[in-house]
Amino acid sequence: MGKRRRVAERRKTRPAVLGGMLAVVVGGAGVGLYALYDGGAAADEGTAAAAARANVKTGPLTAAEVRTAATRFLTAWQHGKAAEAAAATDDPAAAAPLLTGYAKDAHLEGVTLTPKAAKGGTVPFDVRATVAYKGVSKPLAYGSSLTVVRRPGDGEPRVDWHAAVVHPDLRDGDRLVTGASGTPPVRALDRDGGELTAARYPSLGTVLDGLREKYGKTAGGQAGIELRVVRGAESKAAKLSDKTLAELSEGTPGTVRTTLSPALQAAAERQVDKRAKASVVVLRPSTGEILAVANSGHGFNTAFQGSLAPGSTMKVITASLLIDKGLASADKRHPCPKTFTYGGWKFHNDDDFEIKDGTFKASFARSCNTAFISQAKKLDNDDLTRQAQQVFGLSMNNWAIGVPSVDGSVPVQSAAQMAAELIGQGGVRMNPLNMASVAATVKAGSFHQPYLVAPSVDHRTLATAARTLSPKTLSQLRELMRYTAASGTAAEAMAGLGPDYGAKTGSAEVDGQKKPNGWFTAYRGDLAAAGVVQAGGHGGDTAGPIVASLLKLGG
Repeated sequence: MGKRRRVAERRKTRPAVLGGMLAVVVGGAGVGLYALYDGGAAADEGTAAAAARANVKTGPLTAAEVRTAATRFLTAWQHGKAAEAAAATDDPAAAAPLLTGYAKDAHLEGVTLTPKAAKGGTVPFDVRATVAYKGVSKPLAYGSSLTVVRRPGDGEPRVDWHAAVVHPDLRDGDRLVTGASGTPPVRALDRDGGELTAARYPSLGTVLDGLREKYGKTAGGQAGIELRVVRGAESKAAKLSDKTLAELSEGTPGTVRTTLSPALQAAAERQVDKRAKASVVVLRPSTGEILAVANSGHGFNTAFQGSLAPGSTMKVITASLLIDKGLASADKRHPCPKTFTYGGWKFHNDDDFEIKDGTFKASFARSCNTAFISQAKKLDNDDLTRQAQQVFGLSMNNWAIGVPSVDGSVPVQSAAQMAAELIGQGGVRMNPLNMASVAATVKAGSFHQPYLVAPSVDHRTLATAARTLSPKTLSQLRELMRYTAASGTAAEAMAGLGPDYGAKTGSAEVDGQKKPNGWFTAYRGDLAAAGVVQAGGHGGDTAGPIVASLLKLGG
């Protein structure tokens, strides 16, 4: 009788609706669930285990299995049954704390989960809830998704657990918390004193979060009440800031002035919106001030925190190294064969072109890979790393721009991997901030660490480079970039912007992408910029027009 009464109680629960059939599915799933957890106490465990092993479910999930597993999870979550919802996942131990905290820590109530049509094993759903804390409340709505998989061991359908199922802004280890904000809000200003908001400049959402985290406690404001993502160890390692999802009561903001130019920032936002997965940064070479930063995808700041192979834009650093060592000179003959083998790898040029009896300047302007790879045997394994660190201030993890950023990485490698790094592949990783700084260093003649907030605001020390390029090397490097802007792969994008300019294009192959990431870095006057369009194709055609338009506006 006890069992029958519990099943009846289960049927009174209002289920989430999926495809018009879930009332029936949930009823069946509920009976199965309670039979599994309540009716098996007297079963012979050894016999049950043997039977389970003999009946492991395999093969693709059926639509019915996806519906049943998704319904079980969503219905339990919607009714605040955290343990039951966690049991519907493939990792109950990880799921339970976050699902429990949804009500206990995040103070979310009145939760309604509305599933949409499944696509294979993935079920999108809408979330509506109310954030309620100490007499103050605010509605919350967002979309998420879950994926049903077969559980290892028995093959039973379960929700593949990740924190992002609860909210798409969560990474594993993050938490949702409602309460007094950890830091007071800040009112961020551009260089002219105008207010910077995510509503006006969508790309600045992550930047504003970073400014608040860095300066909120010292900028003179007072905290309010909010629902926010509190980052865990994994997110902190990726330098992600806590994120505000809903503000129940406003705090009193402090004020932080940035170096951003309102005109360039607005233009950068417009430019990246023309392409998917585009990012750009604009700097002032003479000072390092960041004048604009924009990303077409607003969830992650690729421009500051990306870690991507920069392709042939890396040849600016490599060319400076080869000229320094006497292995190349702008107007001297330099080999550019169709292919070149080093360390067991056969390196190619785009479409296997070659330049017969050409100069190093011609190879740089046309982005000849083999012209650089052919010099690998004359270099030490750490030469490129030292050049990047000592001259361009990269790969030392010591930049302090005012918000989280990644300083680029040029690890010491050997054989074919070292050769690949010479052309911006292998282990080299950069973002538009790093590559804009490379162009700025060439233009200024020395490295100035980029910054978004003046160091005088918090008395932080900016990174420095150990040395500058010799006048001879610097002169030739500028000649290479100027020639590329005038007559090389960057000429179409940079048309009409000379004569005080220079540029370098790049394409970086990425496994699993049909098209390479397109890169472009350039300077004009006292502006330098770099951009990337992921999976866009050649840099001159994709990132080039974005960068060139901003240099034109600034000039």
